Amino acid sequence: MSSSYLPATTDSLAQASETTTPSEAISILYRILENPSSSSEALRIKEQAIFNLSDLLSQEKRAEDLQKLLVQLRPFFSLIPKAKTAKIVNKGIVDAVAKIPGTSDLQIALCKEIVQWARSEKRTFLRQRVEAKLAALLMESKEYSEALTLLSGLIKEVRRLDDKLLLVEIDLLESQLHFSLRNLPKAKAALTAARTAANAIYVPPSQQGAIDLQSGILHAEEKDYKTAYSYFYEAFEAFNALAHDSKDSSSKKDLNAKAKAIYSLKYMLLCKIMVSQADDVAGIISSRGLDYLGPELDAMKAVADAHSKRSLKLFEIALRNFKAQLDEDPIVHRHLSSLYDTLMEQNLCRLIEPFSRVEIANIAELIELPADHVEKKLSQMILDKKFAGTLDQGAGCLVIFEDPKQNAIYPATLETISNMGKVVDSLFLRSSKIMA
Repeated sequence: MSSSYLPATTDSLAQASETTTPSEAISILYRILENPSSSSEALRIKEQAIFNLSDLLSQEKRAEDLQKLLVQLRPFFSLIPKAKTAKIVNKGIVDAVAKIPGTSDLQIALCKEIVQWARSEKRTFLRQRVEAKLAALLMESKEYSEALTLLSGLIKEVRRLDDKLLLVEIDLLESQLHFSLRNLPKAKAALTAARTAANAIYVPPSQQGAIDLQSGILHAEEKDYKTAYSYFYEAFEAFNALAHDSKDSSSKKDLNAKAKAIYSLKYMLLCKIMVSQADDVAGIISSRGLDYLGPELDAMKAVADAHSKRSLKLFEIALRNFKAQLDEDPIVHRHLSSLYDTLMEQNLCRLIEPFSRVEIANIAELIELPADHVEKKLSQMILDKKFAGTLDQGAGCLVIFEDPKQNAIYPATLETISNMGKVVDSLFLRSSKIMA
């Protein structure tokens, strides 16, 4: 980087954009920022230079340079309005670092550094927004206790200031955090608070889509899959519109909207599978998901096919072939584990129905699963009273008992005794009145 500065003019910006290599453009932009002029036009040009420089450093994956740039710009921030400072820090530098993969720890360190500086400079507007971003990063890093502590203080502060838009974002983040901690009542309460705040203001489509997505996740957790499907559908429509409205298909906004649209569609298909409507999956993909074809939808198609055929073997193949899409997605994994158990129980009950005594190895061969896996499941089903029987482990057999026929005389006797008790009580009350 040259020590001589360049004039802060549109010609200098044009010169940076016309260079053949990113390194040359970066050098020119740095020289523009070194210009000591503080005129309104120079400040405007420098602001644009910062955004251009942030994008270039992000493309070159120079995260540490972005962190240093933030420190270098502190004198410049004292010359511009606080709102513009917040825009440069949040939308320019912090978002630029977020585009670089594998920088989660650096992003957390950077946000903490910004929060400390903003607190010392009494820049409340900037600090609150960076703290909200920091809480989201901590949640992604599974630092749940630290994120919850940060959010608790931030929510009280923002409610006092009545910043509705930021409050919606924070309440939604709190709901996601409580859901990650498996605290469903608090997750629902925080989501209700987010909806209440959102009803009072205009909420951007991306934020409304995020609220609908979280609503669908919570309803699915309560096994209300039909309601969850409707929320996932609304979220998909919002993110799908955002993904197609963006003029630049490579923009971060467009990529985020596309990723969220894929997940909304994925969870829509999950709901259809969970209510035993797996045959609808192919139709939904052909009508809604042609722009989003990929491993996420392929995984759900494989699960739907296995469910339609009631095949545990196909189910396990799908889980093995799409491990990242099914097993590593906590929401899908939780529901599919329940579906797998139900499907396995149905298959086992169907297979053992004709027998009074059968070898476990034979059942394992028929269901095409490992014998130890089948034995463990059968013992669990016996304990849960899904059927009457016992495991003869010495012989490696399952013994199925006939369903005991209930003798109707015992319930009838109990009912008669109960009625006689009522008669005696009634006679006792009448005799008490006569004696009185």
